[in-house]
Amino acid sequence: MDVVVDEVSQIWPGLGGTSVVALDRVSHRFRSRRITCLLGPSGCGKSTLIQIIAGLERATGGTVRIEDPQRHDIQHPLGADSVMVWQNLNLFPWRSVIDNVAFGLEMRGVAKAERYERARALIASVGLRGFEHHLPGQLSGGMRQRVALARALIMERPILLMDEPFAALDAQTKIVMQEELLRIFDETRKTIVFVTHAIEEAVAIGTTLVMLSARPARVREAIRNDGRVERGKLIDDLNTMIMEEVERQQGGGPLGG
Repeated sequence: MDVVVDEVSQIWPGLGGTSVVALDRVSHRFRSRRITCLLGPSGCGKSTLIQIIAGLERATGGTVRIEDPQRHDIQHPLGADSVMVWQNLNLFPWRSVIDNVAFGLEMRGVAKAERYERARALIASVGLRGFEHHLPGQLSGGMRQRVALARALIMERPILLMDEPFAALDAQTKIVMQEELLRIFDETRKTIVFVTHAIEEAVAIGTTLVMLSARPARVREAIRNDGRVERGKLIDDLNTMIMEEVERQQGGGPLGG
């Protein structure tokens, strides 16, 4: 599925009747079978944009469409084809690993035997076989992140939205989870939109890199990460863009997203 963001704006109410423009006519087609990393200075609206794509926030202006590249005539409501993975994971601490992973199927009314069978297969696929009946508090940070990923994947939706999912992990675990995500992408070829502040992470996993400007956010640059630009130079170029946007942003008002 393609995610088509067309002239999306988001304006938040400010103090004393003022307003804060978070997104200003942002347009981009997040194409199927790609990992698109959203970059930009802190507070530019990356999280706001991904929540609008997920159908969790209503945009002030513009539209977001979910399109099947083979069937442009079919309309898809926001949220129906996507699932979100958050930085804070939102696991239920009182539920075991298998019950956390199977939660979405349980809400759909899937029978216990079927949802456990599917959950066990996914738990094994993310390297957690033998931990099915552990509680989240008994797991390391990286293991909890794998549980959250399995819980999203079990819904079998074509669009995976990820809002800084690895930000809280240590450097070594972060690399392991990046490799795990790339393995899953190779197997499923989902449309993945991945918000990150880490340029090195974006370059390591993203097939497309979208740089947002300082607030009010616009698309400053969209780059295909296909190896044509040497990795070190690409990281340097993106760092330069970020620093230019940070300098523009200094002295601005309240930040968000």
